[in-house]
Order: sequence, then C-alpha cells, then structure tokens
Amino acid sequence: MAVLDTVRVFNKHLLNPAMMLVAGRKYWYASVIEHTGRRTGKRYVTPVVAERVPDGFIIPLPYGTHTDWLRNVLAAGHATIRVHGETYEAVQPQIVDAATAAGQLAPRQKRAFDRFNVKHYLKLSPAATPA
Repeated sequence: MAVLDTVRVFNKHLLNPAMMLVAGRKYWYASVIEHTGRRTGKRYVTPVVAERVPDGFIIPLPYGTHTDWLRNVLAAGHATIRVHGETYEAVQPQIVDAATAAGQLAPRQKRAFDRFNVKHYLKLSPAATPA
C-alpha cells in the first residue's frame, strides 16, 4: 500500500498538472473530468482514462473508491467529461466492479486495466443534452 500511496502523491502533485496540458485532446489517451467540490462548490478538473462505451463512459479507479474527485462526482450526481476532443455532460454516476465493466471494454483495454489490478470502475451515462 505504501507504494500505491507514493504513486498517488507523485501523480497528484507532479504528473497530473503536466497531464492537464494534453488530457482531453483528440489524439491523446487521457481524458478530463470536471467536477464540483462537495464542500467548497469550486470547480475542479482531474485527468482520468475515460473509455466511451455504447451507453456512456467507463473510468477505471486504480486508486480505489475514496478519491476526492470520485466522491465529488458521486455527491453531485453529474460531471463533464472531455474525451478525444469532445465534451459530454454525464449523469447517473455509479461504481461498478471489474466483472461488470469487463463486458463493455475492448479486450486490449481490459488487459491493461487488469495489469494494474483495477477492481472498480465509475460508470456514467450521457445526459439528455450535450455539453
């Protein structure tokens, strides 16, 4: 667990700010999720890997289900996602297990997430109106 905590701190303070320069762009793998702080009401942006699936989006949760950005999205019930240069409003956030997500992921994606031992995913549905 200490290694994962070290990686988490490195990503939060060094990698994520650099990643925000390219995340969400058309030809980049990383996406951006915009969410509102549950206590502050402030808007935040966080780089994530969001996969477009037929009924919405699936985001792997390699750091588990207690990250601040995830708790913000769950509390608000919605978020804005920028994926491959497109922006979407997403609603109905729910945490799903790896078995549930596996059926919607391409085999290559599933293998990559399995290598990182991802046990949970965030599932979001597209809102009725686009962003």
